[in-house]
Amino acid sequence: MNRKDYCVIIPTYNNGGTLPSVIEKVLQMTSYIIVVNDGSTDETELILERFPEIVKLSYTPNKGKGHALKIGFQQAVKQGFRYAITLDADGQHFPEELPRFLEVISRYPDAMVVGSRFLEQENMPKKNSFANRFSNFWFYVHTLQKLPDTQSGYRLYPLVHIKKMHILTNRYETELEILVKMAWRFVPVIPVPISVFYAPTGERISHFKPFHDFFRISLLNTFLTFIALLYFYPRFLIHKITN
Repeated sequence: MNRKDYCVIIPTYNNGGTLPSVIEKVLQMTSYIIVVNDGSTDETELILERFPEIVKLSYTPNKGKGHALKIGFQQAVKQGFRYAITLDADGQHFPEELPRFLEVISRYPDAMVVGSRFLEQENMPKKNSFANRFSNFWFYVHTLQKLPDTQSGYRLYPLVHIKKMHILTNRYETELEILVKMAWRFVPVIPVPISVFYAPTGERISHFKPFHDFFRISLLNTFLTFIALLYFYPRFLIHKITN
């Protein structure tokens, strides 16, 4: 865990109740942390002042998780990191599982690594299972690849590809857009098993807006399908023939 070529990016929006614990646990694994405060209106800014050793980026108003990730990636590239691992600020992800991602890139240094959750576990919201199956189907349509969990936010990104990528979206759909575009570049996308904590109903905080976010995801899927037919499928065929 003493590698200096990766950092951890934590996008956050009104996660004051869980953010301190998440940062403290990540600090036990690495000191290279970038927290992006995506326009929080709670005590997030005061919490971040307690951690002078990390990089803090804040702006208002809230612009979405995708925008926060892009800001974090830009900072990571600026600081010279080769990889960025992203995890959520709501306490769902376990920072002690960071070595699983690093172990994969020790064998496949050009890969993107995606945490794969056990989607039938206790307290897993049923809408999450449906949304993930829906996303997995469209990812296959776009890339001709299968992944068990295309919606996990616990990921390792190779920044050499991110800095060359034009990312169109700014909210929850951004993670799917990046995943598809990585596959289109023939970057290996490798799943790694992870654990996840879901708070009991009533204690769970979610900023997902079912109608608006699902509509944006549907628009993105339509666009990506069109581009896949015109661009990726011919490239994929040529790649298969010549490799």
